[in-house]
Amino acid sequence: MKALHDFLENRIKPHFVKGGRLEKFYRTFEAFETFLFVSGDVTKRGSHIRDAMDMKRTMFHVVIALMPVMLFGMWNVGYQHYQAIGQESGLIDNFIFGLLRVLPLIVVSYVAGLTVEFIFASIRDHEVNEGFLVTGLLIPLVIPVTTPLWMVAVATVFAVIIGKEVFGGTGMNILNPALLARAFLFFAYPAHLSGDDVWIYTGLEQGQQLVDGFTGATPLAMLTTGEIENLPSLMGMFIGSIPGSVGETSTIAVLLGALILVATGVGSLRIMLSVVAGGLFMGLLFNLFAVNDYMELPAHYHLVMGGFAFGTVYMATDPVSASQTGTGKYIYGFLIGVVTILIRVVNPAYPEGMMLAILFMNVFAPLIDHYVVQANIKRRLRRLKT
Repeated sequence: MKALHDFLENRIKPHFVKGGRLEKFYRTFEAFETFLFVSGDVTKRGSHIRDAMDMKRTMFHVVIALMPVMLFGMWNVGYQHYQAIGQESGLIDNFIFGLLRVLPLIVVSYVAGLTVEFIFASIRDHEVNEGFLVTGLLIPLVIPVTTPLWMVAVATVFAVIIGKEVFGGTGMNILNPALLARAFLFFAYPAHLSGDDVWIYTGLEQGQQLVDGFTGATPLAMLTTGEIENLPSLMGMFIGSIPGSVGETSTIAVLLGALILVATGVGSLRIMLSVVAGGLFMGLLFNLFAVNDYMELPAHYHLVMGGFAFGTVYMATDPVSASQTGTGKYIYGFLIGVVTILIRVVNPAYPEGMMLAILFMNVFAPLIDHYVVQANIKRRLRRLKT
């Protein structure tokens, strides 16, 4: 590694520093250099609280936490494909098929997003942050595997520009960029993000056909059409061998990621638990006043359907767009759970619910923190007067 470091410092870097022929691209070079080696820059003035965690380590932990859902998603893409065409397949067959379908989505997401990041970094002359390492992986995991690659690129560019850069870049955004990309696709190209035909890559070749009676409907789609009796088993939905977005189907894989995030201190356990509490509360409330089959659905079923678990662990806990205060995190998470189930049951035009609920609460997170802080100030003032 020392040889590589010396090569970069002595042979490559001089061309990018001020006065070099490629100085306009210094921020691009710096991004690759700091990806390989820890930056040598130090604080020149002012006091700071320092620990072992920096942006790079934080993003690395999130990427590691995403590995279980990504790997399971790749396997499930292949599993659903072979189930659809009625062909026997093994673990390796399923995974390789899924890998070949999901990897292009990831590559396009990273190329499109990082290109925009590099352009804005060069224009503003600021460093390229590692935040997109997570966003670039989240976007392919929250969309159907059949999404055209050009749509992935357009949605990613939209999310980075509108979701991040217009607010000042990483750490300044008020909305989760990955969810913004999904929302863009949902409203701009609804036919490619809804219906029964988008969740499974059938890839039929000449002479092949789908199994008789096969349907690619997700559990949420079945509920909106009144097919509650056709729902997969609770264990089947918990494991995740069902149609859905690439990384959102397996609750058990999401829980593995949650353990990593909580153990490393990156993900907020307060938000995760309060989202679950809010979802269960609203589900039980609907059970009490049930007037249709959807409202009679046991509340705990909602926790393993759609993107509820995935959104709870990876999206709602976004440290930038979520509430920052301790009490605010409980309120923020609880309302996400409530609004998610409310949208699912009351407005079947948006059967998922989690996407809109998180984006909605992202907007209100600063307001929640404001009133929490004000309440603390008033309480302390009353304490001083007494």
